[in-house]
Amino acid sequence: MTKLRGVFEGLMKRHIWILSCVVFAVLFLLLKGCREVMNAVANAALWIKRLLAMIFSVIPISMMELTIAAAVIFGIVYIIIAIRDIVRSEQRLKTVYRRVSFIAALVLTVYVAFCVMLSASYYADGFRQKSGLYAKKSSVEELYTVAEYFTQELCETYDEVKRDENGVFAEDIDEIFDRSKGIYEGVCEVYPFLGQEYVKPKGMIASRLMSILNYTGIYFPLSGEANINVDQPSMMIPATIAHEMAHQRGIASEQESNFVEILTCMKSGDPVYRYSGAFSAFINLGNALYRYDKDAYAQLWYSLPEEVLADMQANNEYWQQFETKVAEVTEKVYDSFLKSQGQTLGVQSYGACVDLLIAYYNEYGEF
Repeated sequence: MTKLRGVFEGLMKRHIWILSCVVFAVLFLLLKGCREVMNAVANAALWIKRLLAMIFSVIPISMMELTIAAAVIFGIVYIIIAIRDIVRSEQRLKTVYRRVSFIAALVLTVYVAFCVMLSASYYADGFRQKSGLYAKKSSVEELYTVAEYFTQELCETYDEVKRDENGVFAEDIDEIFDRSKGIYEGVCEVYPFLGQEYVKPKGMIASRLMSILNYTGIYFPLSGEANINVDQPSMMIPATIAHEMAHQRGIASEQESNFVEILTCMKSGDPVYRYSGAFSAFINLGNALYRYDKDAYAQLWYSLPEEVLADMQANNEYWQQFETKVAEVTEKVYDSFLKSQGQTLGVQSYGACVDLLIAYYNEYGEF
């Protein structure tokens, strides 16, 4: 009798928890269009994520990778135990219900956590609202002017970084991570809201898998960590670090984080980060310019030093090997996720950072 009472009480608590999660999820969906509520939730979550990031910084391994590994192991063990219990049970239907309700409670809990720690940021004030810098419709001439600016930056910084015997970027990856500590100081002088305690980003063990899935880095909101794909060409690692650290600072939008990434690198005072930022900017601006004026793009391309062209080739060749169905599916899934979070341009929103670059250049004249 005592055992049955314990099972009943356990199920009641689980039902209450499931119901609470469902109510919260419904409220979130109803209120996600209310900017004031989303700002409050996102700001509270940002402080929690900052605290978590500092706590987990003592662990050198990515908590995201540890969490995924633990989830996979737990899932396998749970399925085996559940099957065993169902087979042995005299009341199989009740046993199945207990096991399924536990999974339902777990999934809903994770969903609610992501609503608070991630989704709210997509519906709260972003970089543009906080900074007052808004992208505007730009002419091809303006696009060319800014692309030319970053072409010149590449010409001025390409020989300030270490290179291998083939002239390709060869800075030590550990040193790149170590030099990330002060990169946000310069940009915070312009936009103070980007300031926060420094937490060192983490290189991922499964970086090759990240490349296969077409990811250069990922911000894990449940630990507040910036995770970096260290298998990618190293000239892009500084820019990727700046990008994921932008997410740490509450910039959820990919297009805005791309812009903050470039601006941060340019104002970092570090030649390695400055070169990587200019490199990233040229790719974004160059891709846009190529669509509208191939001759203008060619003019800039052939004005680049051989070493920069070697870096471009190395970067292109690296990613070409991952142009597979897996990468295509991953991109479609992420595109759908962004659209579900109100990012109506989906993956194409990455290109919109070009408009912010032009707007900033028109406002300040330099980076």
